[in-house]
Amino acid sequence: MASSSTSLPHDRSWPRAGDWPALDGSEGDLDAVLVGLGTHATSLSPTSAHTTPSAVREALRRYSPYAYPADGAAGGGRAATGSGGALDALRVGDAGDASAPDADEEGAIALVARAAGRARLVIALGGDNAATVPAALGTWGDRIGSAGLITIDAHHDLRDGRSNGSPVRRLLEAGLDGSRVVQVGIQDFANSRAYAERAAAAGIRVVHRDAVELRGVQAVAAEALEIAGAAGGPIHLDVDVDACDRSVAPGCPAATPGGLSAWQLRALVRAVVADPRVASVDFTEVDAAADAADGRTVRLVALGVLEALSALAGRAARGPAS
Repeated sequence: MASSSTSLPHDRSWPRAGDWPALDGSEGDLDAVLVGLGTHATSLSPTSAHTTPSAVREALRRYSPYAYPADGAAGGGRAATGSGGALDALRVGDAGDASAPDADEEGAIALVARAAGRARLVIALGGDNAATVPAALGTWGDRIGSAGLITIDAHHDLRDGRSNGSPVRRLLEAGLDGSRVVQVGIQDFANSRAYAERAAAAGIRVVHRDAVELRGVQAVAAEALEIAGAAGGPIHLDVDVDACDRSVAPGCPAATPGGLSAWQLRALVRAVVADPRVASVDFTEVDAAADAADGRTVRLVALGVLEALSALAGRAARGPAS
């Protein structure tokens, strides 16, 4: 693991991200709320993913809340990978961690629901992919009938039983319409024929990893948002970091060589969250205890959080949480 952020240099002209106030200590409506969902007990492979939320919070302090504008007004000349804005204008809170999200999933759902009632965007820090269930259900509430789901994942997550391999199936069984589910980044040799056929039977739109490369991030994100948001309900974005190439995500047990690049993951997050229908996002399948010595996987998640916040800051609509 990387060295503690307590050794980071201090510069008044270079503020650091993170260290947002506790939700209970914040008043009024917020723009975003972080929630820790350290699921790990039902993982198909041994994991210490419950250590990841605190590791991500620490890694956030390595970065600045400044993002260059897409129009290059600050000399950046960067590509417009989704609306972006300055994070320092946002009101962000931290709801802390669910105490036992595997054993007490209802408690985890309630914590997410409390956060969703205060903010336009909930950012859930997993945990393995089982965290997607409380993250989505806690945000959707009784709106699941019109909700949509976008996953950035190498896998379909349609397994039987209850594990980090079953969240999409469980959400379908809870009432999510499969025709409003889009799975981006699905990879060869990471799924079985049976689960591919299950996805097709459910009406899920599958966007293969190759399509992200060939069609580009913006086109893929636009299609995913059109499908997931077809009924006008809230959209949840599940970011399973094992969709990435193993070289950039060694802390993901199931990551394979040839996955998405770190830039593609970050750009997809920004492009999707820029849409005001996106009410929540989770980052899952990272085991901070198994990360490379430089903490690159956890740092990628921290940057994903900042991409989501930048996209939120760039949204045209800035009304209170609905």
